[in-house]
Amino acid sequence: MKRPLLLTSFAPFLCRLSAIGLLLGSASLSQAEAQSREIDYTVDGQTFTGYFAYDDRIEGDRPGVLVVHEWWGHGDYVRKRADMLAELGYAAFALDMYGSGKYAEHPSKANEFMQSVMSNKAEAEQRFLKALSVLREQPMVEDDDIAAIGYCFGGAVVLHMARAGIDLDGVVSYHGMLSTDAEAQPGDIEADLLVFTGEADPMVPAQQVEAFKQEMTAANVDFKVHSYPGAKHAFTNPAATEAGKQYDLPLAYDAKADADSWHKTQRFFNRIFD
Repeated sequence: MKRPLLLTSFAPFLCRLSAIGLLLGSASLSQAEAQSREIDYTVDGQTFTGYFAYDDRIEGDRPGVLVVHEWWGHGDYVRKRADMLAELGYAAFALDMYGSGKYAEHPSKANEFMQSVMSNKAEAEQRFLKALSVLREQPMVEDDDIAAIGYCFGGAVVLHMARAGIDLDGVVSYHGMLSTDAEAQPGDIEADLLVFTGEADPMVPAQQVEAFKQEMTAANVDFKVHSYPGAKHAFTNPAATEAGKQYDLPLAYDAKADADSWHKTQRFFNRIFD
């Protein structure tokens, strides 16, 4: 299997690419590029819309990565992250935890969507597992090499799935909530964990970070936590600063923390998929 290569610098956000067809007389020359498409799937009769991205220049199977969106819902940001993973050589599926068309334009609506998922953990797990099966069904995905990453709400989701013992090689949380009402016990978590948080994030205070470290240490989990000085909530999202000002929330983009966390994520993936 051809493995993705570690990039030593931060990859810029990339819009999805399509295959380019060049017509030369009666002949057609095609250049393979990164591909993407929406995938609709259902859970208990409700329709969800995910986004699948991969690079068809790579031959053979490759690891798959699930990407879980912020509390706003499944939108452009999570799709750009899937595109970035595809550029690195992974097959990425940005799943949908809310349902097709459910994207919040205001924090109150985002909180409503989030609470509806977090209040029913069994249903949340069912939605995640369905998306995991969709990813594994893709023909170029090595179904034994699967990781999950999540942002804000998505970070809490992927950590919950790790605590629930779902079969994942690794889980990465970016500025996600770290607390839980059901702490992991030894043997519960199969995945290696990588957590990025901001020291200036009041939504994930220092005591929550410390409690998470103690929980994972007691559960004998392979984990690392990186705290960025001065970084606020949603520090990986370039739109966070404007949203923070608009809604008077402690949100702000931090380019250095974003770049460093993405670089460390690539190193993490190269290790767990070795």
